[in-house]
Amino acid sequence: MTAYDDSLEANHESAIEDATDGVEFGLVVDGETTAAADGETFAPEDPAIGAPIADVARGREADVDDAVAAARAAADGEWGELTAMERGDRIREWAAELRDHLDELALLETLEVGKPLYAAKADVETGIDFFEYYAAAAAGEEGSVPDVGDDSLAYVRREPYGATGQILPWNYPVLLMGWKVGAALATGNTSVTKPAEQAPLAVIRAAQLAEGVLPDGVLNVVPGFGDEAGAAVAGHDDIRKVSFTGSVPVGREVMRAAAADVTPVTLELGGKNPFVVFPDADLESAAETAAVAGLYNNGQSCDSGTRILVHEDVEDEFLDSYLDAVESRSVGDPLRDANQGPLCYGAHREKVEEYVELGKEEGATVLTGGGRPDDEELRAGYYVEPTVFGDVDPEMRIAQEEVFGPVQFVTTFSTYDEAIQIANDVTYGLTAGVFTTDASRAHRAAADVEAGSVWVNQYFGTVPGTPFGGFKQSGIGRECGKDALSEYTQRKSVNLALDDPSL
Repeated sequence: MTAYDDSLEANHESAIEDATDGVEFGLVVDGETTAAADGETFAPEDPAIGAPIADVARGREADVDDAVAAARAAADGEWGELTAMERGDRIREWAAELRDHLDELALLETLEVGKPLYAAKADVETGIDFFEYYAAAAAGEEGSVPDVGDDSLAYVRREPYGATGQILPWNYPVLLMGWKVGAALATGNTSVTKPAEQAPLAVIRAAQLAEGVLPDGVLNVVPGFGDEAGAAVAGHDDIRKVSFTGSVPVGREVMRAAAADVTPVTLELGGKNPFVVFPDADLESAAETAAVAGLYNNGQSCDSGTRILVHEDVEDEFLDSYLDAVESRSVGDPLRDANQGPLCYGAHREKVEEYVELGKEEGATVLTGGGRPDDEELRAGYYVEPTVFGDVDPEMRIAQEEVFGPVQFVTTFSTYDEAIQIANDVTYGLTAGVFTTDASRAHRAAADVEAGSVWVNQYFGTVPGTPFGGFKQSGIGRECGKDALSEYTQRKSVNLALDDPSL
């Protein structure tokens, strides 16, 4: 890969040329890359310099119709006739192609999302891991044969839905493609994938790498805007299952659209996740982990640990190490070695900055950060400093609402019950971190916290094989483990009368 050692602007201009040279970012439908039906395009920006990266086909309802038709034909054709082992072989072959193009996909993701290149590589590689996991796990899935007596035979089949829709967020394009599309294809479904308008490039390129490996129509990608292509996928009569990751308001719209045809949905809708530090914790480890938990991917992650709850007896000691860890994180060019690049797009930076101002108005104290970096080279990009608030009342809006940026706050508790009450007193319930050296307390807290994932003395425990999803308004359904395979299959009961002479 090219070494990007010049000025930030020169680095990104060179990288855009490297990443887009010879690539057509069109719709991927029925095994071909094509223009939108009306010929229109849009251009996602590189958030590090605020400049367009490439023209992308702007899919709308007619394009989704074509993609769904191709997906239905593939589900009823060759793909639907393959065994789980045969499908797995095809998926693994595609995953090998993705690994061969890891650097290319990571560069595209860095350019369109703004995350550091090393992080983009890790995210893409993890997405590929999920494709491989689902390919193997689906091959081991079995039906069941309940005992119903001697006069009949009953068994339960697991069958795919057919054409399914995956609506991806912009923060982890290829990783979330692995979560959603991997499970759908491994169970015999076909896919119509709608990438986020801010980050369609790596997803389109990943789908192009499946050409000649997956049968035509198995994987279709329709880039475009949420209220156009996304709405068409969510509400399409012939889409039999929908999976969406994004905000609660948009998730509600997806659910409403799917309800017209009683289409089942999987929704992962974000979080406001607690990071609880008990007085017996390894404070240095907790402090360093807390900084990463809330600031990795620039805080643009549904599982960010943004609400740091620290026992009052260890607050000062914890804060010393924690603020050092936050302030040591470098903000700069994501193509070099910065820990944090820009936020993904301009309007999102404005939203994050509005929350920072709101926190000040509510009476919280800025302990560090709170503005834009004082670096002339970063002025054209959508940068925000890592920001930490103190003196936060748990009822404040910045303590209740998902900011989705590099903003954390620290508050204290005095008892175990108070810690759990604060941790659970939000409408979300996605993830939680618990730091303690007391095994009994760890298990008790893991049971008492209302969250789909609880990570003890660590953060980021989502790996292939462990289900991921939320309680309360954080969503419906589970991804990442065998539960995802169940989300993409329907159970059919069959009962044969053994004493029937016609059999």
